[in-house]
Amino acid sequence: MRCVIYARYSSSEQREESVEGQLRECKEYAERHNITIVGDYIDRALSARSDDRPEFQKMIRDSAKKQFDVVLVWKLDRFSRNRLDAATYRAILKRNGVKVISAKENISDGPEGIILEAMLDGMAEYYECVNLGATLYLRNSQAPSLSA
Repeated sequence: MRCVIYARYSSSEQREESVEGQLRECKEYAERHNITIVGDYIDRALSARSDDRPEFQKMIRDSAKKQFDVVLVWKLDRFSRNRLDAATYRAILKRNGVKVISAKENISDGPEGIILEAMLDGMAEYYECVNLGATLYLRNSQAPSLSA
C-alpha cells in the first residue's frame, strides 16, 4: 500500500511541533503496518472547519492520479471538522480508490466502523462549535438550502 500523510494545525497559537508530532506518529503507524509513504500534504494555521486549505485541495486533486491508496492522518479531526465536508471528500477519495486511515483511532472496515467514523466526525464538529461559540459557529456555517 502507498500512502500520503495529511497533517495540519489550526491556529497561529499552535506550533510547528504539532505537525512534526503528527508526522512522526503517522510514520510510525505506516512502518508498523508495512505502508509505503510516498508524500505528505501539510496545511499550517488553517482550520479544518472549512475545506479552504490549499494542501488539502491539492491532495484531493492528486488522488485522481492513482499514485497513492491511503491518506493517513494522525486523527480524523485533522482531515475535517465539518461532517458534510468529511463525507463529501471521503466519497471523492473512495471513488478514486483511496481510503482515509487514522493513525490514532482504530476504525474497522465493518459496519461498526461506519458508526464510529460518523461519531468521530460529529465530535470534531461539536468541538469546533464549542470552541467558536455556538452563535458564531451557526452564523458562519454553510447549511444547504431547503428551498425548492
